[in-house]
Amino acid sequence: MLHWLKHYRSHQLPGDLSAGLVVAMMMIPQGMAYALVAGLPPVAGIYASIAPPMLYALFGSSSTQSVGPMAIVSLMTAAAIGPLAAPGSALAGVLAGQLALIAGVVLLLCGLLRMGFLANFFSRPVMSGFTVGSVIVIVFGQLHTLLGAPLPHVHLPSAGLGAGALALLVGARWYLAALLRRFGLTTVAANIVAKLAPMFVVLGGIGLMACTSLAAMGVQTTGAVPAGLPHLNLAASSTHWRPLLQPGLLIAFVVFLMSMSGAQALALKRNEKLVSNHELIGLGAANVASALSGGFPVSGGLSRSAVNFAAGANTPLASLITAALLAVALLAPTGWLALLPLPVLAATIIVAVLGMLELDILRTAWQYDRGDALAWAATCGGVLALGVEAGVIVGVALSMGTLIWRASRPHIAVLGRIAGTEHFRNIERYPAETQPELLVLRIDANLFFGNVEAVNARIECELALHSSARQLLLVMSAVSSIDTTALLALTELNQSLQRRGIGLHLAEVKGPVMDRLRHSSLLDKLNGKIYLSTAQAYDALHQACTSAIPEK
Repeated sequence: MLHWLKHYRSHQLPGDLSAGLVVAMMMIPQGMAYALVAGLPPVAGIYASIAPPMLYALFGSSSTQSVGPMAIVSLMTAAAIGPLAAPGSALAGVLAGQLALIAGVVLLLCGLLRMGFLANFFSRPVMSGFTVGSVIVIVFGQLHTLLGAPLPHVHLPSAGLGAGALALLVGARWYLAALLRRFGLTTVAANIVAKLAPMFVVLGGIGLMACTSLAAMGVQTTGAVPAGLPHLNLAASSTHWRPLLQPGLLIAFVVFLMSMSGAQALALKRNEKLVSNHELIGLGAANVASALSGGFPVSGGLSRSAVNFAAGANTPLASLITAALLAVALLAPTGWLALLPLPVLAATIIVAVLGMLELDILRTAWQYDRGDALAWAATCGGVLALGVEAGVIVGVALSMGTLIWRASRPHIAVLGRIAGTEHFRNIERYPAETQPELLVLRIDANLFFGNVEAVNARIECELALHSSARQLLLVMSAVSSIDTTALLALTELNQSLQRRGIGLHLAEVKGPVMDRLRHSSLLDKLNGKIYLSTAQAYDALHQACTSAIPEK
């Protein structure tokens, strides 16, 4: 915060003011809706939108990230505290705060220990599958509120109000921006007004409840919303720390992953550089603040941050303005919020989360890599069949499993020389020349304990297919590291080849790899030579083999 405040300029203020106002208008219905998803009173969503962005502005590294309640994190919160407390109860609020505290402390510790690299271990297809599964769970979870009665029953006044709000929100999402542009609004202004459609629909729903007899017909509303700022919340349940620990760890992971994903997308548009460890600290501090102010776990929201960006946010001051405006809204009379109809809130939740569907990633994965597509399907299915927490675990396991599986089966190419050049290419892809007495293999991966057996097996397979080869040349241009297990395997391979009268040679060994090999006995015992380039090795070994053939 000291950095961006020190370099703040007056011309940045109008953009920050407009973005702060727009996001505050967006956050009132969105925060209340996501609190309902989490199984908490609607006002908890506003509480979770005041202190967290202020703490993130102090420590975070993104200038446009907007921190607050998020649909998927709210769903995970509900899944964690649902078996332990009744929705909307005082205990549920206490447990949600404990969950935010656990997630916040975990994120803070990861930031202080510089563990930001962990975000790289969850693939995009797996993350997309998790998101789609969560969206489906949220939508089905809101249908009974939208229809005013548990499925398959329908409360007609509630269903009519919910369906009307849903139709308006869908129409606004698809057509309102284009319609406003036709009436002369700029693209940016039209997009911002379209994003604020939920606020207008909510205000319309409140107006209907005030002017009609819908309440007497049984349409449910949010009820009284406490006025005033949230108080310092130090309440905790000593008996529930253990069952909340695992969900808290998973929520911390998802918060960081989704926040970084959205922040990175916006940072690229301004050529800004995010610091992952600062993001961990900022998100951790935000969650601790939420826990202490009556909120629940929070995250950077992609749609909310995108609105913040489009509305002109230049610095984190925009988030501070949003928080201040929300605080003012709570200090003012809140009686009007008590009339907010729940079917309308359910409609805003459904439309908001449907915008998070990423089916294009599934299509791309299916065309490019069926393994990633299957990982997408397994993660989505895990969320639907096993629950959100299990879905996260399935996603992490699949990401790591896919990484290990691919690393354990490295690509190895048989190389030949392109005629008249010093270029060597895969003989399966290019019309390259080979020599029967010389086998050239390029290993396209680092050598470590997990893949050394597969590498050895492939080498022996190629030697069996090229039975006339008396020299084996390993091109190491793609090998950046060799661990102890792989070193021992190379030593054993060298001894085996020596007994069979086959020379083992290395080419294009990288400097760091050579530095480590010099501390081993492999170089002294090598049954061959080390060459600077593949072309040099090819010429020397071909000439040696040719001169060794006796003349007839």
